[in-house]
Amino acid sequence: MMKPFKSIFIAIVAVVLLNACSPAGGENTGSEYMADMAHSIAYESNVYTYYHYNTWDSASTFKRKAFSNPNLPVHGTIPRGYAGLYYATGPEAQKAMMEHLHGMNAINAISVPLNGNVPYYYADTNEDRARATAEIISNPFPITDEGLARAKVLYNTFCGICHGEKGDGLGYLVSDENKNAKYPAQPANLLDSAFVNSSNGRYYHAIMYGLNTMGAYPDKLSFEERWQVIHYVRSLQAASKNLIYSEKANTLNPQFGVPGSVVQAAAKQVSDAAEQPAEGATDTQEQQHGGGH
Repeated sequence: MMKPFKSIFIAIVAVVLLNACSPAGGENTGSEYMADMAHSIAYESNVYTYYHYNTWDSASTFKRKAFSNPNLPVHGTIPRGYAGLYYATGPEAQKAMMEHLHGMNAINAISVPLNGNVPYYYADTNEDRARATAEIISNPFPITDEGLARAKVLYNTFCGICHGEKGDGLGYLVSDENKNAKYPAQPANLLDSAFVNSSNGRYYHAIMYGLNTMGAYPDKLSFEERWQVIHYVRSLQAASKNLIYSEKANTLNPQFGVPGSVVQAAAKQVSDAAEQPAEGATDTQEQQHGGGH
């Protein structure tokens, strides 16, 4: 009598133990016998903020895409590094600050990305694309050798794979070197006369919103980096026509960019004029000194 009872008891204990160690599956998180911290039990951590439970009317309904896209910074905030540039006393101090931010001042320094945000008052529409092309002409940053060097790296990283390192539209995604190239559209040839004659607004708007199969890059390139890349595109266009677009001269189109040497010369003239006393001020000062004696 005791032997069958013992066998039944052992069977029941085995079933309980096996059930206690049941694996997770579907909606079941599973269970463990004497569970420890080696295996965490999953919880719905965002259950109280889950979109499905917090939608009452049309005003509270948003597309999930809006929650995943990068948002504008909080009003009044300053991007990392820009405060230091703002308070820099001159070009040399600004250059030293940039070297510090890019990790060039020490062997073990860390480079800080400058993700500046500047309002852009043009929508992603054909009408505003045309308006930006017509209204945005000049580049707010001067042409510098340093800026072109940095822009070359950015261009080859984000643009050259499609538009080509020369800007001829023969990037790796569509080149003969890539035997698996199946790009859905031919990238634009930036050396074409239509692009060479286009204003800077056409390029800046394309960077902000993209066009056709080209994606947008406002979250990849800062405000200054976008304009430096446009400078570099202009330098490629100038090179294709045996023209100059550099820190020393711009023979491509003076409206597209001002050479840094011109800006430096103008800044020096303004500085020299500010240091010189106003006309008649010397005589007045001498009379005051003379009257004092």
